[in-house]
Amino acid sequence: MKVFEKAPAKINLSLDVLHKRQDGYHEVEMIMTMVDLADRLEMRELPRDTIIISSQVGYIPVDEKNLAFQAARLIKEKYDVRKGVYIHLDKKIPVAAGLAGGSSDAAATLRGLNRLWGLGLTVRELMELGEKLGSDVPFCVRGGTALATGRGEKLQPLPSPPQGWVILAKPPINVSTADIYGRLRADQIDRHPSIPDMIRALREGDFAGICSSLGNVLEDVTLQVYPEVLRLKQCMQKLGADGVLMSGSGPTVFGLVAKQAKALKIYNGLRGFCNEVYAVRLLT
Repeated sequence: MKVFEKAPAKINLSLDVLHKRQDGYHEVEMIMTMVDLADRLEMRELPRDTIIISSQVGYIPVDEKNLAFQAARLIKEKYDVRKGVYIHLDKKIPVAAGLAGGSSDAAATLRGLNRLWGLGLTVRELMELGEKLGSDVPFCVRGGTALATGRGEKLQPLPSPPQGWVILAKPPINVSTADIYGRLRADQIDRHPSIPDMIRALREGDFAGICSSLGNVLEDVTLQVYPEVLRLKQCMQKLGADGVLMSGSGPTVFGLVAKQAKALKIYNGLRGFCNEVYAVRLLT
């Protein structure tokens, strides 16, 4: 038996950091949604009790450093599954890009193994498992659009954005989320995104309001360390995207575009500026 799971990328429409917590994590408020750029996972049972990961790309780990491996090991240990699994990752989401590709792979692994092994776990139970793997994993288990608080694991569902296009562009650098958060001084943030305005725009299906409410307090940190991200953002703005923001800790920059013709114009304009460019739909 084989099971297949899609693992979509996420973008942050809003990302605010309130303060650093006693446990070393940061207290955040984020609004996240998913886009139609996805990894695809194939899972099949093995006769011996082992976990094997493979991928068509050679730049990701396929051992215990891989979040899909960790997800498989976690669900096996938690529910005493004495079976093996082979997982093939068809990677499409750029790595270390601020798009939660690894977290989405882990979430897809949890969902897929729940089906493969007939465990009967609820979405809530899978989200609780995902929390042990990373702050973005519960959201990726659930999907859709949500306000995330705490470390990012507490989720409040929100309406998804209206139909529109997303241009994603990643410069040829990798950014460490831990490094960016380590450089952030939460008590010195002078501009916070308006979470209530973004929620209102989502509830009203107001695409222009969503674009005008975009905000990410990590941008200033990443742009100072990696000026190429700033140049990419400025380029996307000049090409006419309706709203432009860096996703997560970067370095991927996304542009929201209402009209397909403009989306294709921006996509073609960026192709000469950046190798990794994608034109995809918002998952509504």
